[in-house]
Amino acid sequence: MRPERLVPLIVACALFMEQLDSTVISTSLPAIAVDLHEDPIALKLALTSYLLSLAVFIPASGWFADRFGSRTVFRAAIVVFTIGSLLCGLATSLTDFVIYRIIQGMGGAMMVPVGRLVILRTVPKGELVSALAWLTVPALLGPVLGPPIGGFITTYFDWRLIFFLNIPIGIVGVVLASLFIPDIREEDVAPFDLHGMLLSSVGLAGLVFGFALLGQHAVAPWIALSVIAVGAVAMTFYVRHARHTDRPILDLTLLKVPTFFAGVVGASLFRIGIGALPFLLPLMLQLGFGMTPFASGLITFASAAGAMTMKLTAAPIIRAFGFRRVLIVNCVIASAFIGVSAFFRPDMPHLVLIGALLFGGFFRSLQFTSTNALSYADISNEAMSRATSFASVAQQVSISTGVAVAALILDGMRSWRGDGTIQLEDFSVAFTAVALIAVCSVFFYLRLPDDAGAELARKPGSKPAAPTEAPGEMGSTA
Repeated sequence: MRPERLVPLIVACALFMEQLDSTVISTSLPAIAVDLHEDPIALKLALTSYLLSLAVFIPASGWFADRFGSRTVFRAAIVVFTIGSLLCGLATSLTDFVIYRIIQGMGGAMMVPVGRLVILRTVPKGELVSALAWLTVPALLGPVLGPPIGGFITTYFDWRLIFFLNIPIGIVGVVLASLFIPDIREEDVAPFDLHGMLLSSVGLAGLVFGFALLGQHAVAPWIALSVIAVGAVAMTFYVRHARHTDRPILDLTLLKVPTFFAGVVGASLFRIGIGALPFLLPLMLQLGFGMTPFASGLITFASAAGAMTMKLTAAPIIRAFGFRRVLIVNCVIASAFIGVSAFFRPDMPHLVLIGALLFGGFFRSLQFTSTNALSYADISNEAMSRATSFASVAQQVSISTGVAVAALILDGMRSWRGDGTIQLEDFSVAFTAVALIAVCSVFFYLRLPDDAGAELARKPGSKPAAPTEAPGEMGSTA
């Protein structure tokens, strides 16, 4: 098989494992909460801890790949992720579960960005679109298959089996990586920015985990606010550090590129809304509608199915209307479909729910494809490694923030009523709030010039080629 097909498929094997795991867990959260004797909202820590681990360790992925070789790091990342999966299946408490999810995140943080770098560095630019296309389809199978598989296993077997599924996939991934992934490394690697890594880790961990702790009744509010404050102070010091360092772990100078700024910072508001969906939808369908995990999964998988149908139409849409117009109009449409979930009711026909999620998945995936392509439109090859790390961190932080915001709203609503229960109306408030946050990203797109990303929107045969969704957004279609 040709390299532009074989290498992406091997990387997609790892990506499939990660995305299957993430979407399966979202469907099974209520059942996991019951088994671990925890409040369902408390299980947000299982989602945010994994995303937090990604955000903390992703910045180092590019440096490790340059220093120790892409094959070595990619293979080790799969092993760490698989071990974390095994431990998650053996967890007996929420504390255990959160710790093991962090271990999983350490593997995932190296696995996907390094896999993306392998593709960018081994496939000729003329074949890059084809390579990413081969990567996209297998990777999207995770979000499509995750909800129904997770619901089926949780309903008829045991949720722990979900994590054990990653073991054979991980073994296959290690074997294929050993045989076919080239061990590319850089000859001249800059010193590792340990100071920056420590500051950014404390800062990101404090901000994300602090917001996740808000609403946790086991932790006093002042503790959560203190954690947030520590994170804010650490990030302030990091910004100061990055301004006086030649090769900081997170290169803030990239934000001076307008297309990168809009595609990363601006799109973060949209991703907050998207990050809340995998948390809110299964809880609403199971706690609010009384569905089984299997029935819930059969409905929520429609979002990922809608994302797959978008693959055939994204490039023609962008070529016809341009990035700026697509991002502005589609942002409003996609945000509206997030808000539509606020009107879901148990007596609605399931086909109506599936249809709304199907179309919503289509427009959300179109937004992701557009922002990902635009983010790297004006980034040089030399800065690509730093740009992918920065963008990946921003994605994980915004998605985990979405989970924290949604959980905080649900907890705030039941605390306001004082009855300690989650009502269906609480989900309506949460969906409306995250939809309003998501649509605010449109103000960043309005600042783009009319010809933003024009070269990427050219017809096939022109250079550079038309955009294709980057791996960093897979699994965010739910």
